[in-house]
Amino acid sequence: MHKSFLNAAVDRRAVVAGIGATAALSALPARAASLPPLSGPKALPYIVPDKLANAATMVPVSQVRVDGWLGHRIGINARARLTSVDLEPLLAGFRKKPGSHPWIGEHIGKWMHAATLAWASTGDAKLKARLDYAAKALVQAQEPDGYLGTYLPADRLALVKGAGWDVWSHKYCLIGLLTYYQYTGDRTALDASRKAADLLIATFPAKRSILAAGHHSGMAATSVLQPIVQLYRLTADKRYLDFAYYIVKSWQEAGGPDIVRTLMREKRVEAVGNAKAYEMLSNIVGVCELARVTGDRTLIDASINAWNDIAATQLFITGATSDGEFFQPDTHMAEENMARVGETCVTTTWIQLNQALFQMTGEARFGDELERTYYNALTAAQHPDGQDWCYFTALNGRKKYDKDITCCHSSGPRGLALSPMSAYLTGRDGGDDVLMVSTLEPSSARVTLGGQAVLVEQATAFPQAGGSRLRLTLRRPARFGVKVRVPAWAGPVTIAGATVRDGWAHLPPRLWRDGDEIAIGYTLASTLTSGAGYRAGRQWLNWGPFVLAYEHNANGKLPPVDILHYEGPARLTGTDGFLRFEAPVTRGRAPRHHEDLAYQAFTARLVTYADAGADGGYYRIWLRRRAAA
Repeated sequence: MHKSFLNAAVDRRAVVAGIGATAALSALPARAASLPPLSGPKALPYIVPDKLANAATMVPVSQVRVDGWLGHRIGINARARLTSVDLEPLLAGFRKKPGSHPWIGEHIGKWMHAATLAWASTGDAKLKARLDYAAKALVQAQEPDGYLGTYLPADRLALVKGAGWDVWSHKYCLIGLLTYYQYTGDRTALDASRKAADLLIATFPAKRSILAAGHHSGMAATSVLQPIVQLYRLTADKRYLDFAYYIVKSWQEAGGPDIVRTLMREKRVEAVGNAKAYEMLSNIVGVCELARVTGDRTLIDASINAWNDIAATQLFITGATSDGEFFQPDTHMAEENMARVGETCVTTTWIQLNQALFQMTGEARFGDELERTYYNALTAAQHPDGQDWCYFTALNGRKKYDKDITCCHSSGPRGLALSPMSAYLTGRDGGDDVLMVSTLEPSSARVTLGGQAVLVEQATAFPQAGGSRLRLTLRRPARFGVKVRVPAWAGPVTIAGATVRDGWAHLPPRLWRDGDEIAIGYTLASTLTSGAGYRAGRQWLNWGPFVLAYEHNANGKLPPVDILHYEGPARLTGTDGFLRFEAPVTRGRAPRHHEDLAYQAFTARLVTYADAGADGGYYRIWLRRRAAA
């Protein structure tokens, strides 16, 4: 089905010596000291300088390419999904009001956001033509007062029966138009965004509180904070900054979610508002953006408190969160038989939060969670053919892919379109630039380091075997440091001359020349983990960052009453489109008394959680430990 990830420029006859890994890597092609065209459209820079400088800056999507397993999923997202979406139903509600449902207005902005990033990455002319069409149609549908929604006049920008998602939809129109403007320079998109924002400013709070214009303690409406801050950064118009401050202050009104103060006091997301995960995370992403331009440390501390709580009490081992779209009390997150978990909208917004904190802090833990989510929760929600998505993605059960116009079907493609930007970052070490490598996929990036344009190329056998090598191409020597993120599953990571601390392997600043290479040794193998706490009695397998899944259809269609136990790690057995594995398992029929249970050993067939259930069959990532049977 999907074999392109196997063509990762890997030649198994070539071996990189001295890296302590079994991977056989191809020699990178010989190059003169010139840089090939990793040169898609660059985003326009922000006018307003940040008061909170990034510890790490993501390489723009137009300057990075991810190949291999994840690159394949990114590619089919663009080719099979974004280029084939029927735009007419997404635009119909703007042209003829009211729209077909209350939040139909969110989808065109979500599509434009994802499609713009995908076009900037690929240069696909067909996608660009569709983007231009969508942007023009959306701007033409805007009303003279700036209204950019799908409601009749009596229902606009308020919380009334059958409505209440107007500001929410404006948020996504703004995100789509502003992203399109940044990569195309089309002033009509910026002008339309300003008109829409000006209408919001004229409405709130003069006519009503913004909390009275959205569901979920007002969090649906106030999540417009993110693009309002983005608009301020692009225009330097202080009215937008003032409006952003008003939004944050509104959270403290009676019945409001009081997001920042609650996170500072309680440090629990379940205590914020009504605990609606998607809307809350959308607001916290906006809080991060406001912190960036104001330097307000309290906003960052509140965002990190939210992250800490989610990572400790709300996060599944797949990198997804939420049950039935809400954050839950800690004791509720039992996971095994929960079907309405891991809303894809929440997964994508969790990615956005991790990207924001990764840049602001440079801490490896945020890169670790991005990796976990990409290889599991996000791609598990995407059908392997790239077209359909799940709204929820169970850890045990069946995947319900659909073709409907849903929030999640529009959000998932955004998550994948954002993912290349997490692969390579740049930072500082004293007075020197630093290249930060946060991927072990075959990939490349074009960055500026030490005043020189540098092409970074990574050759690797991942995900079949460990070990990779970086090659640097630059016209003139340049001084900079290098940091490689060290995932827990890959240890030990070995790089000659590097010291490992804080989740990174550090190479100190030095003078690099054209053709210099860095060999990275790491282990890619299976690990068997037994759960503790509310996961007690369960066990699961990983292959590197991938959570593995046991598919019933591939294992003799065993009845679900069988008690199954992993007895050891898995081994890779095939790469025929899917990664395929085998692992020793014992099974037994559910007994009257545990001591009467007779176990039978067999070899189970496994795939990655991302690929599991593509045929509609039942799968499990959890099996039960024998001691708990």
